Amino acid sequence: MQYKLTAPSQIEGSIQLPASKSISNRALILHALSHGSNMPQNLSDCDDTQVMIKALTQNNEVIDIMAAGTAMRFLTAYLSTISETHIITGTDRMKQRPILILVNALRELGADITYTDNEGYPPLCIKGGNLHGHHITLKGNVSSQYISALLMIGPTLEKGLRLQLTGDIISRPYIRLTLQLMKDFGVQADWISEDTIEVLPQSYDSSKTYFVESDWSAASYWYQIVALMGKAEIQLNGLFSNSYQGDSRGAQVMEKLGVRTIFNEQGVLITKTKPTVDFLEENFIDIPDLAQTFVVTCALLNIPFRFTGLQTLKIKETDRITALINEMRKLGYVLHDEDDSILWWDGERCTPDVTPIIKTYEDHRMAMAFAPAVISIPSIRIDEPHVVSKSYPSYWNDLQKVGFTLTEEA
Repeated sequence: MQYKLTAPSQIEGSIQLPASKSISNRALILHALSHGSNMPQNLSDCDDTQVMIKALTQNNEVIDIMAAGTAMRFLTAYLSTISETHIITGTDRMKQRPILILVNALRELGADITYTDNEGYPPLCIKGGNLHGHHITLKGNVSSQYISALLMIGPTLEKGLRLQLTGDIISRPYIRLTLQLMKDFGVQADWISEDTIEVLPQSYDSSKTYFVESDWSAASYWYQIVALMGKAEIQLNGLFSNSYQGDSRGAQVMEKLGVRTIFNEQGVLITKTKPTVDFLEENFIDIPDLAQTFVVTCALLNIPFRFTGLQTLKIKETDRITALINEMRKLGYVLHDEDDSILWWDGERCTPDVTPIIKTYEDHRMAMAFAPAVISIPSIRIDEPHVVSKSYPSYWNDLQKVGFTLTEEA
């Protein structure tokens, strides 16, 4: 199934953004570890958060997290600490996403985890219990979700946790997010040096009531729409100026592409201005989930770019570097990659498809980042558009609220 989209000539409207998936999933794990009675409020309604809620409330022996990578990593650590046995599995793609680094770290702490199929990949059999280990060393360039998963269970370990990160630490914003949420739930976890975090054994606050803010990653697609439109003004509700989310930095980068941000009581008002750059060089090490948004936006604005810090993109829902190269070629743009961590475009063009059909690769961000391209390329189609339910289920409805039209095609 495909969506054919038509863009309005101008946009003015107000959007209630979905709650942050990153914060929702962390808050759910922290709530479970606290044994509290007050569920976090304003949780995301996306697939990833719903499978997390189901796993934590139904307590089935076999837990299918489908395509939710965050849930796989966070639950693997959480289930290692409770005295029960579970099988955790997912989609075929999830079974191809590596989890060896996290499993090895948990085993060092004393976890009993075995692979039920391929070594280093889900499904996993987890026999939970008390973990006796204390000191773990990981490379600093591993997925932030591995680090966050370990940090969140740290206070519950008999000796606490000392986590040392070696080499370049590529995910400090996501680590800060986790540490701040842990603090909000009543525990102290701090950097004791440039590369080491200490978490003493302690208890989470079981009386905590937590409210989840809106998602800055979801906001990026509206910034993209404003950047590409001739005239646009959109109010995005639920965003905080002092956000914990690293992706809030996307607003600063979008300023260069002609989108002004004004914070108000409801959230932010974004308006169309003029781009201030004719070439964009940016390190995405702390905001990798925004890479697709900026690749499509820059190309359609005819602003060449060089984006570094993309090394985690190859192990996301799909190999996002390869996916971007393939789908941008359909639109007539020839992208280049280097060292599996850099994407650049120097203005090189090729013959575009007459009717570009964007493959989404079971990746929600491919669908949402390419949909606004219809503003510049009216013939575009989005294949398998339902994938947006992973993080932003109401995305297509919200587009229609501001004047986009959608036609379903077989």
